[in-house]
Amino acid sequence: MRTFEVHHFVSFEETNLVGNVYFVNHLRWQGFCREQFLRERVPHLAAQLRDVLALVTVRCSCEYLAEVVVFDEIIVRMSLGSLSRNRMTLEFDYYRTTSGVEELIARGFQEIACMHRRGDELKPGPFPAELVEALEPFRVRGRLGAALDPPDRAAPTSAAIGLKCLDSVAAATEDL
Repeated sequence: MRTFEVHHFVSFEETNLVGNVYFVNHLRWQGFCREQFLRERVPHLAAQLRDVLALVTVRCSCEYLAEVVVFDEIIVRMSLGSLSRNRMTLEFDYYRTTSGVEELIARGFQEIACMHRRGDELKPGPFPAELVEALEPFRVRGRLGAALDPPDRAAPTSAAIGLKCLDSVAAATEDL
C-alpha cells in the first residue's frame, strides 16, 4: 500500500512535565500531514479553500500505542480509507524510527466533509476532481467503496470543528 508521509522530530515544546509528548500533538501531526499533502499534490486548491471550498473535519481520533519523548524521529503516514461524494476518511499510522528500525506508536483517522461556500452558508458538495485524483494512489486496498464509518481500530475522540457549519455538516451526513 502506498502512503503519503511526513517526518518530524519531537521538540521540547511538544512535551509535558513528565517528559513525554502531550497527547494533542499527535492530532496536530495529522493536520500537518494532511496540509502537506494538499501543498505538494494539489497546491492550486489553496485558492478554492480561501474562496469557495471548505474541508471540514467532522471526526478525528488517535490511538496511542507507545510513549513518545523529545528528539524522537516520527514518521506520519497517511492513506485514503474511504471516499464518497462529499465524505472521506483519511487514516494515519505513526512510526518512531531509530537507526532505520520503525516502531508503530499510534494510529488514527480523520473523517472530512466537503462543503461549498454560498454566501454565508456552507452546503455539502462533491470533492474537487483534482483532489480525488491526487488521493486515489493512496487508497487503502480492499476498502473500495467502503462505508464512511471510522476504522474499527480507533474510536472517535473529538467532535466536529467549525461551529458555524455544524448544522450543514449534519445535514450533509443525512443527505448521503
